[in-house]
Amino acid sequence: MSLEAIRDQLPDYAKDLRLNLDAVLGESGSPGLSAKQIAIVAIASAISARHEPLTRAVVAKFAGTLSDAEANGARAAAAIMAMNNIYYRFTHLVGNEEYATMRAGLRMNVMANPGCDKIDFELASLAVSAVNGCGMCMESHEKTLQKHGVAAQAIQSAVRIAAVLHAVGVTAEQSGAAAPALAAAA
Repeated sequence: MSLEAIRDQLPDYAKDLRLNLDAVLGESGSPGLSAKQIAIVAIASAISARHEPLTRAVVAKFAGTLSDAEANGARAAAAIMAMNNIYYRFTHLVGNEEYATMRAGLRMNVMANPGCDKIDFELASLAVSAVNGCGMCMESHEKTLQKHGVAAQAIQSAVRIAAVLHAVGVTAEQSGAAAPALAAAA
């Protein structure tokens, strides 16, 4: 299924998502990001949205934009953040400061050589962390991006891509389940 087909199948109540999807996946709708950065952030964000048809459609949309290594960098950001966001959200939210002083003991070698530009990997990691709701990771990645001179507008664009793709994935996955319940209630 293409991205256009997914967009067109979104229910009328999600019209804003259709409009936002078209906007954020282009350079004019994601100011501060290059086409490659949009592709990397979009692939990582689609994976984190956990809706396989959306992930396939986003990967297909950007197939000619990225090298295999760059696409794997996007996949790596989604994978490593799926682990890190759980762990670091726990250490932050549990309220026991001892955990923050303990060595994580989790392998994160991919962060040293992700296969794509490290700034692009940071943008994707930030986007996935936003989807997964890890404030500690979001703060860390945002600070790293700021330290490397990435403009606030570019950072916002990455998170907007994540927000829209997550919403599209959830809505596309659940619209069928929600429709019968709404029809039965009427």
